[in-house]
Amino acid sequence: MAQLILSLDAEILAEYNMQKERFSIGRLPGNDVRIDHPGVSGHHALVVNILQDSFLEDLRSTNGTCVNGSLIKKHALQHGDLITCGIHQLRFLDGSQRTEDTTGFASTIVIPPDTLPPLDLPPTPGTPPAPVMKATLHILSGPSAGRHLPLVKTVTTVGRPDTQVAAINRHGDRYYLTHVETLIECPYPAINDQPIGSEASLLKDQDIITVAGVKMGFFTH
Repeated sequence: MAQLILSLDAEILAEYNMQKERFSIGRLPGNDVRIDHPGVSGHHALVVNILQDSFLEDLRSTNGTCVNGSLIKKHALQHGDLITCGIHQLRFLDGSQRTEDTTGFASTIVIPPDTLPPLDLPPTPGTPPAPVMKATLHILSGPSAGRHLPLVKTVTTVGRPDTQVAAINRHGDRYYLTHVETLIECPYPAINDQPIGSEASLLKDQDIITVAGVKMGFFTH
């Protein structure tokens, strides 16, 4: 199912699942995505969903509709497209795709591995080592949506030091998400919208991770 993620100044305000054929965007009540700002017209734009494809149409809005910085009249939406209406932005996520550096998103925070909770996963005796599985994070929301982060390190930290930090720990052929630090109301990162708690949690292909309000897709290949 395709999604629109509404944001302002890199802060996510709302997420919308587009479950119907026509999805309206505008300032007036009754729109599926209501953006209460004078820079947005009453009926500003429309997304039409036809089978697996989505099309954006500007409804002769006063200030126009932009996709990836360019004014459009009609546009065939692609995964990761950034729609601008007034000062607000909508990120389009293609439901057929499970989707460093987002603004303030730290891929290079140095956290010593011995500060992470132990995984306590000894290898099974007599079992030959499995080939290392390659995995990638796809940034799905925030200013850097659409970017990819290969998980090539034993420990990769993600998040914002002033908000929430988590670690992805590679253990042989498996990857685990571990909570490191949180300074916001939601105490733990989440996998598929379920907080992980204090224990390391095994990641599976196409899991959706949420850290510091940013959604990321975990993919193996």
